[in-house]
Amino acid sequence: MKRLFVFGLGYTARQIAAAWDGEVISTGREGTLRFDDAGNVRAALADADAVLSSVPPDGAGNDAVLSTYGADIAGKRLAYLSSTGVYGDTGGAWVDETAPTGRGRRTARAEADAAWLARGARVFRLPGIYGPGRSALERVRAGKAYRIDLNDQVFSRVHVDDIARGVMAGWDAPAGAYNLADDLPGSQNAVIEAACRLLGVAMPPLVGLDEAALSPTARGFYAENRRVANGKAKRVLGWRPLFPTYREGLIACLAATAEGDDHAGERQQ
Repeated sequence: MKRLFVFGLGYTARQIAAAWDGEVISTGREGTLRFDDAGNVRAALADADAVLSSVPPDGAGNDAVLSTYGADIAGKRLAYLSSTGVYGDTGGAWVDETAPTGRGRRTARAEADAAWLARGARVFRLPGIYGPGRSALERVRAGKAYRIDLNDQVFSRVHVDDIARGVMAGWDAPAGAYNLADDLPGSQNAVIEAACRLLGVAMPPLVGLDEAALSPTARGFYAENRRVANGKAKRVLGWRPLFPTYREGLIACLAATAEGDDHAGERQQ
């Protein structure tokens, strides 16, 4: 495969595109084409060997990629970035790809997930995504990190580089759903505490959910509690996370930030 078409070249899709060994054409803020430039998009899709979509459904539940370009991606090798939110709240129990979907707050996402599966896509279900420039380290530095006083609240997460490696391993794998999550689900408090220790700053105080003044999106994050199993990706894709826990991942993010600061200083000199 030599040509990859990416719908929605955002934070995660950029890492996947960077790992692709060939030409990448994309839509999105940093893409090479506008999504609504239908003539050029269709011409590029005709020459593409593989198609990746990171575009979520809109507020009305419409998947714009499938509704606009569904006929043009038929017969291509397909990948879709979905969410482990399709599983809903499990009370902290483990979920794998055999678990039912569509029972949580993300029903539109679950419907899009199912639609891509029906088209023979490799659907990658992702938990909380973090990486350089977008991790607990940035929230702590900005004074926007909270420790929420909720007992037994557990989340899964994955480093963006491990997503890219999983997607690249998936192109030659059977179509279907794959959870890409690290090996250690944990509380958000534990991640914030680890970031504080790395930065050498004091822990934010424990506060109640109502005191934290969270956005509706962030508050919804705390409405669900689950552990995401990654055994299928390991077994079928041969995937192993480079960052098996948030501890290794945050250390790598800190190193990447320091390297970026060094390069910025060199440019100013």
